[in-house]
Amino acid sequence: MERFEFNYPAAKPLAGRAEAGVVGSGDLEALYEPDTASALKITVTTSVDGSHTLWQNFFNRLSALRELPAGRLDINDFGATPGVARLRIEQVFEEAENAN
Repeated sequence: MERFEFNYPAAKPLAGRAEAGVVGSGDLEALYEPDTASALKITVTTSVDGSHTLWQNFFNRLSALRELPAGRLDINDFGATPGVARLRIEQVFEEAENAN
């Protein structure tokens, strides 16, 4: 297991907390919590050793494609593909945007 953190400039926080995915299914779990800081702090815990550069490139691309929300994003990865990772992260952001 590896664990690493990334910080990216961010816009306003989303409306609330959210969770997407199920890590125990060989998938990926994404948990978002809003914060008033002007950054998105990302913590990745993964079963895939040596994947730091892959995740860093993934978030570099994501931040170039969309405005990231302020807060904390925890990723629990059990070897999900980049496509599944993107889907879960977009899902957690959408759910948090619509939280009441």
